[in-house]
Amino acid sequence: MNQRPFAAALGSTIHARLRGPFRSLHAYNYRIWAVGTTVSNIGTWMQRIAQDWLVLTQLTHHSGFAVGVIMSLQFGPPILLMSLAGAAADRLDRRRLLMVTQAALGATAMLLGILVLSGVVTLWQVDVLAGITGCVSAFDAPARQTFIAELVGDADLPNAVALNSTLFNGAQLIGPALAGLMIAAIGTGWVFVLNGLSFGAVLVSLLRMRTAEFKPVLRASGPDRGLGFTLRYVWHRRELVIALAMLFLVGTYGLNFPIFISTMSVTTFHGGANVYGALSSAMAVGSVLGALATAGRRLPSLRVLAFSALAFGVIGLMAAAMHSVWWFGLMLAVLGAAAQTFTTSTNSLVQLSTDPAMRGRVMAIYMGIFLGCTPLGAPLMGWIADVLGPRWALATGAASGLAAALLAAIYFRRSQTVRQAVEPSQLQ
Repeated sequence: MNQRPFAAALGSTIHARLRGPFRSLHAYNYRIWAVGTTVSNIGTWMQRIAQDWLVLTQLTHHSGFAVGVIMSLQFGPPILLMSLAGAAADRLDRRRLLMVTQAALGATAMLLGILVLSGVVTLWQVDVLAGITGCVSAFDAPARQTFIAELVGDADLPNAVALNSTLFNGAQLIGPALAGLMIAAIGTGWVFVLNGLSFGAVLVSLLRMRTAEFKPVLRASGPDRGLGFTLRYVWHRRELVIALAMLFLVGTYGLNFPIFISTMSVTTFHGGANVYGALSSAMAVGSVLGALATAGRRLPSLRVLAFSALAFGVIGLMAAAMHSVWWFGLMLAVLGAAAQTFTTSTNSLVQLSTDPAMRGRVMAIYMGIFLGCTPLGAPLMGWIADVLGPRWALATGAASGLAAALLAAIYFRRSQTVRQAVEPSQLQ
């Protein structure tokens, strides 16, 4: 038997399968964007760990409620500013808008680092800077999400969104572990400074892009008709309504992982910053695998959202029952895969189900829910962790996945009933 044709066919098959999940990297602009955001994402994950640890162990006595308040201030503004942020993403040059927002985010991180290193940092200062970061992020997030379509086009948009999630969660493999080591060695202050510097990588990537290779994007024209117009637009697309409602349930209660993991690390497993960082990295392993699996899928669907929400709920309940830190870490990895599949598929589904001229405003609603509703549930989750214990907080968050899956099941059932009622009438 001639081995060469077989080897050639095998090599071609492997190449095709590898090319599928990574096909967006063939675009130059997306490649340099990926490099810049990866560096910044590592810094962002380092800051998340350092900020939670600063509040949890230095500025309070293991207060999950205080961590929840910080999350509310940092991730709440996208809800309040979604109308302005969405209009800006649809009407302004997204590349220039991102340059402004990324520079501002870097400056706030540097300022927090300086306050910590100078020994004058207080809880209210962290609260204020978290609020400023949240306001800037409200404009950054929809612009960053919709900017991807300009780099790769709609055909590869689901792949690019999934790769973005892969890079973000891949950075979670490095950032938390590195932050844990740095906090133990030199303290939290330098972690914030390094994160501030990391935003320079995104600015460099934006400056080096080939604007002539940007994909054409239909811009919004005419007077801005406000949030009410956007909400009516979404309301008449039932699949969008269900997807966003499911995201609201899981995002508000289930995605409060900083509270779940930090309180489980400190209170349940009596660990230090290294345990917190290691558990966060364990979850990132699953998140990367979930994002890669989504990257290989051509088109998202509401059924994928339903199954991933169900898996999130079941696995979350199992994680809450774990009494070994090793088994808990393993369950976090599986939970991360389910959560990532759900959020990444929702992102792609919402973008591709929306007219390009409306995409920025609809994605502002998406980001308002994704970033803004988690802080709405954060104080409640923190209070449950403080009063009833971290296990009950995690179980409550897991229940949101079950509720989202039930909502989708009701939608599918009603849709099937409507089809069965319409088809006979069409035959008459």
